[in-house]
Amino acid sequence: MTTTTERVRTREGGPRRLPAAWRLGFHRGALEIKQFFRLRDQVVFTFAFPIVFLFLFASIFSDDVTGAGVTASQLYVPAMMAAGIMTTSFQSLGISIAIERDEKVLRRLRGTPMPPAAYFIGKIWLVLVTGFLETVILLLVGITFYDVELPSDAMRWLDFGWIFLLGLTACALLGIAISSVPKTGKSATSVVVLPFLVLQFISGVYISIGTIPDWMLDISAVFPLKWMCQGLRGVFLPESAQVLEQAGSWEFGRIALVLGAWCVGGLLLCLLTFRWKTRRDG
Repeated sequence: MTTTTERVRTREGGPRRLPAAWRLGFHRGALEIKQFFRLRDQVVFTFAFPIVFLFLFASIFSDDVTGAGVTASQLYVPAMMAAGIMTTSFQSLGISIAIERDEKVLRRLRGTPMPPAAYFIGKIWLVLVTGFLETVILLLVGITFYDVELPSDAMRWLDFGWIFLLGLTACALLGIAISSVPKTGKSATSVVVLPFLVLQFISGVYISIGTIPDWMLDISAVFPLKWMCQGLRGVFLPESAQVLEQAGSWEFGRIALVLGAWCVGGLLLCLLTFRWKTRRDG
């Protein structure tokens, strides 16, 4: 993932330097975004999946939560927002990169003068755009149908900003890392979706934190999703709702430490495990 400077020839025959990796990464990101939105079925599934589940669970569990000052449906909104962020980063990258590797797209890109870092910068641009859109859509649904209120405190919006960026970055890096696990592109969906589905159940996305066994919560606390759910609940729910958390508080400081650690750990995993070729290609 090092940034290198290559020389190419202009039409006049004189040498010029390729743009920096960041500039190329921006153009690569624009291409990734265009390709994503051209696949209508992928767009519909990506954005509709958490919305459909939000409607289902919020419709089934809509009673007031005793002592928390919120309804069960309001609890689902920030949790689904966190799951949506992880869907557009971890799940999306884990599957798409594995398929691109299997179809030798990565191998061809590695043989071009494009700096390797530009490819990953392009992927980050893609998940930033899709993750932001997913979050906005779910928030609009929560405001419109489930009486979720926007924060009036600037600090809460600041909290939302760093939770979104750190969570998205951590999940994107983990998605890049897990893309090296599937042996083929066809098996990528099974390999990536299973751990993500398990994490959603034990991290408080589908089931209230208070009903999940402590040993499961301890496992989920190792990964980013649980802390993203907790942080977004702290942003969009009243202070009275923090009694439902395992520690009885939002723990914003601990959330920042865990998500920041996963950003560093995810980067190290990418550097150690990422491959441009499939295993059968050597």
